[in-house]
Amino acid sequence: MNQVTEPQKEHRLTLLEIVDGLVAAGQVLESDVGQFRQDRRYFKGETHPLVVIAEQRWKSAKAPHRLLDLEALAQWLAEWSGLQFFHIDPLKINFSTVTEVMSSAYATRFRILPVEVRSDEVTIATAEPFERRWEPELKSVLRKDIRRVIANPEDIARYQVEFYSLAKSVKVAMSRGDTTVGTNNFEQLVELGRSNRQFDANDQHIVRIVDWLWQYAFDQRASDIHIEPRRDIGIVRFRIDGVLHQVYQIPMPVLNAMTSRVKILGRMDVVEKRRPQDGRIKTRTPDGMEVELRLSTLPTAFGEKLVMRVFDPEVLLRDFSDLGFGQEDASRWHEMTRKPNGIVLVTGPTGSGKTTTLYSTLKELAVPEVNVCTLEDPIEMVEPAFNQVQVISDIGMGFPEGIRALMRQDPDIIMVGEIRDLETANMAIQAALTGHLVLSTLHTNDAPSAITRLLDLGVPSYLIQSTVIGVMAQRLIRTLCPHCKTVGGMRSEDETAWNAMVSPWKASKPATLYRPQGCLECRRTGYMGRLGLYEIMGLSQDLRSLITTTTDIDRLRDQAVREGMKPLRISGARKVAAGLTTIEEVLKVAAIAE
Repeated sequence: MNQVTEPQKEHRLTLLEIVDGLVAAGQVLESDVGQFRQDRRYFKGETHPLVVIAEQRWKSAKAPHRLLDLEALAQWLAEWSGLQFFHIDPLKINFSTVTEVMSSAYATRFRILPVEVRSDEVTIATAEPFERRWEPELKSVLRKDIRRVIANPEDIARYQVEFYSLAKSVKVAMSRGDTTVGTNNFEQLVELGRSNRQFDANDQHIVRIVDWLWQYAFDQRASDIHIEPRRDIGIVRFRIDGVLHQVYQIPMPVLNAMTSRVKILGRMDVVEKRRPQDGRIKTRTPDGMEVELRLSTLPTAFGEKLVMRVFDPEVLLRDFSDLGFGQEDASRWHEMTRKPNGIVLVTGPTGSGKTTTLYSTLKELAVPEVNVCTLEDPIEMVEPAFNQVQVISDIGMGFPEGIRALMRQDPDIIMVGEIRDLETANMAIQAALTGHLVLSTLHTNDAPSAITRLLDLGVPSYLIQSTVIGVMAQRLIRTLCPHCKTVGGMRSEDETAWNAMVSPWKASKPATLYRPQGCLECRRTGYMGRLGLYEIMGLSQDLRSLITTTTDIDRLRDQAVREGMKPLRISGARKVAAGLTTIEEVLKVAAIAE
């Protein structure tokens, strides 16, 4: 690495300087940039040199010859100039604090952005390593040390606008509204007489904050957005790949106004804060993709908690291999769901992907010749190919009543959101007995336990024998980031964990184990996305004969394994061997299933 030597004269980077530096460092060859040097149009204008070079889409002359995109060029600039590289992750930056360091005009003038504030030091991101005239002045005003870091110039420009705009919106919203936490906080009831002013949920600043929150949730692949009131401050958390991350703290009055804004858009009762409510919103991302949000509010000690579950319509277009089905699993599942009548059950805890599996299955089954009806509480994703019915218990439209009504609608396939009680189970069985295919879910740890669960509900064993086609248990596991996963040997603790996971099925050890490392693509977690683990039990004649009023679950499980059922741990072991995940991830979700 040909690193720049200090001291350097105060100046802004030039395009020629960067090109010469890349050539000297061996990142690009002189033969590749000769024509570029002669094209004078590139050397005019105020665009940052790294942006101009990134647009050329050159590949590094050094192995592994990766594309010199803006992020890679910024990292190179940091090494070349002797500074540290800093990736600006908006979810890890306290925008309210950093925007107090300097004005928006000052940040724009010098193309800098505060990214971290400590008691004795402020970290400032820049893409101009040799422009430092602002540093002594800022150090004098703040009375803190200044640490300069190099960041992507486009990120700096983008977040200059967004951080200061968001901070201004929060500040203005605070100044316009009541500073009390709200009437729904049981600790603040004595504050009622102090002010009767309220926030306007349609205020442009509240609108901007909510829009900004959604945008970043979508950018970060969040599956859920939690808006949670606390005693003094509101907390915003995102669930990404199954793990919750705290991302923002919002003043409580602003948080309450944000909740009201979302409730208005979801056609919920804004005034009612004493009981839980459900709603939904369909929105569109900046790149035109439709996204559906399912809303749920819950009164808590400090106010109304709001959870927004993000549903990507493209889920319905996924192939079963994308969901994590192996070839054998997909074949067994398709065989069960192509039967003309009977009951197919999917089991697993909340958040294990059961709904996604059922929707993907129904999407395949919903050909024009077939009438597919669903009964859900609530309807999670709206799909034009289905006839979807919402359960409304308040008016006597529960699952049993809904199934009874659907039976008069000439259905071929019925999906029941969940079998919760004996009445619902009996109606699903009646539908299956009268020639319909019924798909539904149960909450059990594994596939064989679904049979004992039905027996516990009070379903006669002979009806289970005659109607249930099969059961599939599933879990979701985080998958290793393909951009940064590394190869590691089998350590002694790995071998112990592997043996515990696959015993007594004696699966051979994988030749290569991969481990998480962390990169910008996966937000330094080492994982990106999730896949399913599946345990599929088709009910053969031998298995049906074991279903009695005193069914032995262990005998049932052993027989299912003999007939080819692969337990969840074996499904996980296969994904470990394929380099898709880690032993630790499998044991987190499958340990309780065996």
